[in-house]
Amino acid sequence: MTVTSATYDQYRGRLEAYFDRTALDAWAQLTSDAPVSGIRATVRAGRDRMRSTLLSWLPDDMTGLRLLDAGCGTGALAVEAARRGAHVVAIDVSASLIEIARERAPRDLNGGAIDFRAGDMMDPSLGTFDHVVAMDSLIHYRTDDIVAVLSSLSARTDGSILFTVTPRTAPLMMMLAMGKLFPRADRAPAIAPADLHALAMRLSALEGRGVGRGRRISGGFYTSQAVELLRR
Repeated sequence: MTVTSATYDQYRGRLEAYFDRTALDAWAQLTSDAPVSGIRATVRAGRDRMRSTLLSWLPDDMTGLRLLDAGCGTGALAVEAARRGAHVVAIDVSASLIEIARERAPRDLNGGAIDFRAGDMMDPSLGTFDHVVAMDSLIHYRTDDIVAVLSSLSARTDGSILFTVTPRTAPLMMMLAMGKLFPRADRAPAIAPADLHALAMRLSALEGRGVGRGRRISGGFYTSQAVELLRR
């Protein structure tokens, strides 16, 4: 199964254009050790905590395991998984971010390996995996598309699928509404806050899957909910 909905293709195209044409320099700075503004510092800190959380849900020893890092950005999670011995397929819609990831990746990966690719995480030619991680790469998609993506990945994944969504909260909805009132040309594609209860109900209906751990990371301008999808 592949995701072919108009909304999935539409938002994927927006993300590609945003990261390749508008926000590349800002994103490269955010994911480095360079100084950033107070707002971006909270986003950086939140992403660091989320990455650590997702990595803690993966095996400490991943020797011989195949991991899909779906929406890898500049590759920080892929590098840590590879250092545990995993063979990582790290894919992102942005070819420019992939180039940065290749440049930053260390040569010594402790026996692991990373195959960086620009493209669609739903490409069936990527093959099958032991684990999948999709950190902050599904937050722009509506619930129907998220469920379709996870269903398709589930059919090609033997172990866990770890992903994040943006929880629907009153403060976040207010911030998003203010953003619409004061648009900027360089604003990121809209986040689609998820109804976590409704999403969990949909995911529980996936064949052979069950919802495992969850954790919310929130601070400043970063709020994201980690979800673990396990084999039954």
